[in-house]
Amino acid sequence: MRKLFHWYASLGLASKQFIYLFIVTLMLVQVLAWRNLHEAESLLQNQVIRDAVLLVSRTNQYIDASLDNVENMLLLLSTRADLLEEGNEEAAVETLRKFAGINNSIARTLYMIRADGQVFASSQVVYDIIGNPKLNQLYELALINYGAINVSEPYDSPMSGRTLAYVLPITDAGDKMKGVVVAELNLDLLTERIAPMIYQSYILFTKEGSVINRLDSRDKLLPFQAASYPPKLEEGFRGQLVGLKVGVSGIEGDSLNPLVAVKSTKNRLGWSLAAFIEEDYFYQDLQKLNNNYRTASIVWIIMLLISAYLLSRSFTHPIRRFVEKMDRLNNFQVVAKLPVTRMDEIGRLTQSYNAMLERIQSLLLKTKHAEEQKKEYELKMLRSQIAPHFLYNTLACISSLAKQQRIDELRDTIRSLVKLLSFSFDKQSEYVSLEEELEGLRMYMHIQQVRYGEQYQFRIDINPDLLQYRILKLTLQPLVENALFHGLTPNHGGLIVVKGGLKKGILRLYVRDNGIGIRREKRRRLLLENQDGGQGSMYRFTGIGLRNVHERIRIHHGEAYGLRIGSAEGAGTVVRVDMPVLTESDERLGIWR
Repeated sequence: MRKLFHWYASLGLASKQFIYLFIVTLMLVQVLAWRNLHEAESLLQNQVIRDAVLLVSRTNQYIDASLDNVENMLLLLSTRADLLEEGNEEAAVETLRKFAGINNSIARTLYMIRADGQVFASSQVVYDIIGNPKLNQLYELALINYGAINVSEPYDSPMSGRTLAYVLPITDAGDKMKGVVVAELNLDLLTERIAPMIYQSYILFTKEGSVINRLDSRDKLLPFQAASYPPKLEEGFRGQLVGLKVGVSGIEGDSLNPLVAVKSTKNRLGWSLAAFIEEDYFYQDLQKLNNNYRTASIVWIIMLLISAYLLSRSFTHPIRRFVEKMDRLNNFQVVAKLPVTRMDEIGRLTQSYNAMLERIQSLLLKTKHAEEQKKEYELKMLRSQIAPHFLYNTLACISSLAKQQRIDELRDTIRSLVKLLSFSFDKQSEYVSLEEELEGLRMYMHIQQVRYGEQYQFRIDINPDLLQYRILKLTLQPLVENALFHGLTPNHGGLIVVKGGLKKGILRLYVRDNGIGIRREKRRRLLLENQDGGQGSMYRFTGIGLRNVHERIRIHHGEAYGLRIGSAEGAGTVVRVDMPVLTESDERLGIWR
């Protein structure tokens, strides 16, 4: 904390004002935003819960209405005791089929069970094949509360799948027991019709906690027992269901996610409907409000920054200008003088500062000019320097050819040496055409092949349209020389290929060899250090190395140009040369970039 106060005390007046105003205003905005968001969250949550309560109530009414249809159908069928008489079997099956077709939205299978055990079904053929072992229990259930409709617990029926049954005794005019009518409900269709009415998830259950609707294992809110099919709720969650109070309450769902449960009152069958909503659901609609507050905060902060900047500028503008100018002293080439608009101490300080800039810029220009001349002299010396050992060995080779009376080879070697020396000593221009540079390479490689043999191969693969362009003299020769002595000589021979092309206004040349390659750590230093000295340089034609070529190109054309080196040990090396596209007219006009 002490360091923080010390840092604050060291700031300028404008910075202190900015920090104070920024912190106070930001805290005020945050408090207001938090309170408004909290209130909006509470209002939205209450509204969603009220809507959920209304939906659950209406859904429960829909279930009651659907069950009323089943009861009415059973009451109508219970008046048809004649269908259970002997000889009316076909009429009974046909009547059940018609009733099932009319009420297929809620009833899946209808049965009439005669007192002697004979069963008639709305799908008689299917029943005759697979049967229904639950009918005996349903028959007994109908007799428990004689004369009234009874409802079974949910069960799995081979005829109707997951279902529950309405049962009602059938009596004749003399109240004699003739049989029982059974209706198995279509719980799947009931579930499909209830699902769109609820926000996210729901359970329709009996007073004992038995689930009536079919559960979906893909439901992410409800916890299911592991490896159970059809899906079953965990016992702990079922226990919470029974204990839920009517209305809104909290309950833990899958992975202990907090849920909001909305439970309806029981219908006349003792069933309850509970709808479940994730607590995170209430925050989804707040995203737009959050975005609005975020946008308002960003605008407010921007306005605050602008206001603080203008305030600090009005207090400290003259001094800040001095600081900015002094911070730019690392580049004195483009520094504008400060206008003298005041007559006080700041005005006199401005005049002194302008005079100091003039003196510094003058000194820098002189220093820069001297450095450029020095660098140019060094480059000219390197270009014109001929290694004595190269001349000695070449002349010795010529002497050997003369002794062997190999006149044609002697004549070609002398011609190549004369042209190579003439090309190197020519001082008329720093630039030559690409064709002239390649001709010098051919002379150089001819001498090397005479000295060392034909195991050193050389090939030029350049479009003739590029030969007219101008490049710096002795740009490619050091690269070929480096490839020859550092790449091919340790490998006792190989191939050097020179290629070229244009890409986005850049003349791009490649010198490729299939020699021993360059280690990664050495390749990184090639353009930073002079790696061409040592024992190998005594056999070279010039003393120009890769770094010299790279720096020379950058001096003339800028840092965007120069050499790039790629290599793989055992596979060879590629050196890429990037230079601007220059014609002879560009050279005369002094256009180098």
